[in-house]
Amino acid sequence: MRLQFILSEIGVGLRRNLSMAVSVVLVTFISLTFVGSAALLQLQINQMKDEWYDKVEVSIFLCPQTSDTATCASGEASQEQIDTIDSELNGDALAPYVEEVFFETKDQAFASFQERYSGEWWAQGVTADQMQASFRVALVDPQQYEVIHDYFTGRQGVEEVRDQRQVIEPIILVLNRATLLSVGLAAVMLLAAVLLITTTIRLSALSRRRETGIMRLVGASNLFIQLPFMLEGAIAATIGAAMAVGGLWFGVRYLVQDWLATSVTWVPYIGTDAVWMIAPALVAVAIVLAAISSLVSLSRYTKV
Repeated sequence: MRLQFILSEIGVGLRRNLSMAVSVVLVTFISLTFVGSAALLQLQINQMKDEWYDKVEVSIFLCPQTSDTATCASGEASQEQIDTIDSELNGDALAPYVEEVFFETKDQAFASFQERYSGEWWAQGVTADQMQASFRVALVDPQQYEVIHDYFTGRQGVEEVRDQRQVIEPIILVLNRATLLSVGLAAVMLLAAVLLITTTIRLSALSRRRETGIMRLVGASNLFIQLPFMLEGAIAATIGAAMAVGGLWFGVRYLVQDWLATSVTWVPYIGTDAVWMIAPALVAVAIVLAAISSLVSLSRYTKV
């Protein structure tokens, strides 16, 4: 009997404030979409770090025929300098840091250059002699790239020591800032959701002050009086959360996996399983929003 009464009160409240309930659903949907987007973006960043950082190499570019670098004043790196660097990279001193060493000759560098830029007009005049040999060093721990950098920087015959993290880090930085922007927008939208749910519950409570007064007179408890209002907000917020999960799934499935993954193939993308991973958290946030809004409103507006 009590359950039937509570359900009927929820139905009455939703019908009386249908437009406000729809507004709660929409603002919850938008706010949780921003929250979910920020979470998915952070998962994407973590996946990219895990994928790329394990493959980070330090490149030791040897002096070409013409270079303005002080360490290349004597011209192109000699075979003796190359052999010295090779022996040091494979020596005992750097063994704890170096996992694998690959030497790329000028001819190999030219072949790679032609493969990458064969269709560019400006690449037609480049010859193998203009290329520079280099060592590619895979590290045991990519975080310790500075050991190799400091060891060979300034060495005669070495033009530059470059860490591939210098290419990756700007991308990660941009994505991290995009995550912060999403978090900021999500916070604003969550605040708007709390205010709107609070207003909806307040209006619902005011429109039924006569009914709540009668219930109070016949001895109904505070929880029994307030529960229908709380459930109204929770239902609307949960519907908004479900819509947010659906929107995020659609975005990952069709925009990321079917579009981006075929256009930009060098990025390891997250899948729809990431959406299901954060879905419980989004629903929990929706319930918390409704709970906070209920506590703010009902303590005052259900008193007779």
